[in-house]
Amino acid sequence: MENNIDNIVRLALEEDIGIEDITTKAVIPASVSARGKFVIKADGIISGLEVAERVFKVIDDRIVFNIITDDGTIVKTDSIAAEVEGSASSILKSERVALNFLQRMSGISTLTNEFLQKIKHTGAQILDTRKTVPGLRLLDKEAVRLGGGKNHRIGLFDLFLVKDNHIEIAGSINEAVKLCRDYQRKTNSAFKIEVETKNLVEVKEALECKIDVIMLDNFTTGLMKQAVQLIKGKCLVEASGNINLQNVKEVAETGIDYISVGALTHSVKALDISLELQLVR
Repeated sequence: MENNIDNIVRLALEEDIGIEDITTKAVIPASVSARGKFVIKADGIISGLEVAERVFKVIDDRIVFNIITDDGTIVKTDSIAAEVEGSASSILKSERVALNFLQRMSGISTLTNEFLQKIKHTGAQILDTRKTVPGLRLLDKEAVRLGGGKNHRIGLFDLFLVKDNHIEIAGSINEAVKLCRDYQRKTNSAFKIEVETKNLVEVKEALECKIDVIMLDNFTTGLMKQAVQLIKGKCLVEASGNINLQNVKEVAETGIDYISVGALTHSVKALDISLELQLVR
């Protein structure tokens, strides 16, 4: 994972710096040193500090980056999450990319934790989705994990998830699941099978296939309760579709096992964090 993060960091730096940071080159002598503090401007969950550190180290491995508050920790307004010291020009080249990663990841972790607080009295777990920024999935999903959520599949390669279009083309849930099991045998794989359902008729068909997880897509909470009673623990149950902070408690109280929330990563608000610098004399 470390190599993948370095690749993401390098692409982000190339995008931001291009051929040169012309303002820093013009204004800041190479010999000047600076010290900075990452100041939290809103309560939340901090995450992405290790990624931010990699940004500085890729630019200049002589920079000292001191993490004060561990990733996944609750932070309060005006607290200090980390400190950085070294070449002023190197810090300025790294600043925006480091903050972009740190603010986004902290925003995701904070929102994830808000969902968890709504359902902590139940046994339900919050899952992420594949609705991530292209190229940033590993970081988006790590932020969900640091916020207390669970990662669903990372991509198309680590879980059979039979959705409505698969069912339409295969002809039925039963046939789609059969084809997945044929693929399992051919490839000697043991990936779990999950099926998306739209109504109780499809839930019954999926249940007959003895799969691992049944997804209830856009069910009302009344229908969710009926589905949970129908399934009776024979497999795990996931709720999905239009779930937000206002209705997640009601969804969790239906007895569901998992609640997938696309908004964790596709509609996140960055946590406000700033880097305050001062000259080292």
